[in-house]
Amino acid sequence: MKKFPRRSITALLLALALVLASGGSALAQSSADLEPDITVRQEAERTIREYRVNGELYAIEIRPSSGPSYYLVDHDGDGDFERQEGDRIAVPQWVLKTF
Repeated sequence: MKKFPRRSITALLLALALVLASGGSALAQSSADLEPDITVRQEAERTIREYRVNGELYAIEIRPSSGPSYYLVDHDGDGDFERQEGDRIAVPQWVLKTF
């Protein structure tokens, strides 16, 4: 059985959750449109990874040089990021379209 890096699985699960949460219109998009854009910045004491879909920043992973990684996640798209520990990121609850 082939093993996948934990970070790749996390990014894939986030993209899948966004597809499922957005309804039918996003299902018509290609998988390339759904994969998050990840920007990586190396700072003196940490590595920062920013996750975006369609230009919207929804999660930031912070990997300190010592200690566990943690995430800042925008759960509802209002720009208010909340700290989240561990390897799993909760699915954003953004309102994409109202009827």
